[in-house]
Amino acid sequence: MPRTHSGSCQCGAVAYEADLDLDGVIECNCSHCYRKGLALAFVSPAAFRLTSGEGSLSRHTFNTHRIEHLFCERCGVQSFARGQTPDGSPMVAINVRTLTDIEPWSWTAQRVDGRSF
Repeated sequence: MPRTHSGSCQCGAVAYEADLDLDGVIECNCSHCYRKGLALAFVSPAAFRLTSGEGSLSRHTFNTHRIEHLFCERCGVQSFARGQTPDGSPMVAINVRTLTDIEPWSWTAQRVDGRSF
């Protein structure tokens, strides 16, 4: 069942709320996710609310450019990304490690072989 969670970057300049379920968290081994240690949960844009920091975000894209990786220009933390699912639907990828209202490692992630895509 989705629940509203709060999250932020390390310095707090970027903050958000998202309605998400922690049962679908993934860890990907692609060159981006693995190096950053991202653990991701995916939501629709309607389930995501940026509460502060739009002006503090920098953007990075690579490979197919279908995902806009957004990170705080002050502390460098990627709290979320915006993009498209493989079928073209819009989505927001939440970095679960930036949720401020859960205990660390209180979720289980499924490993995904993104390196092979």
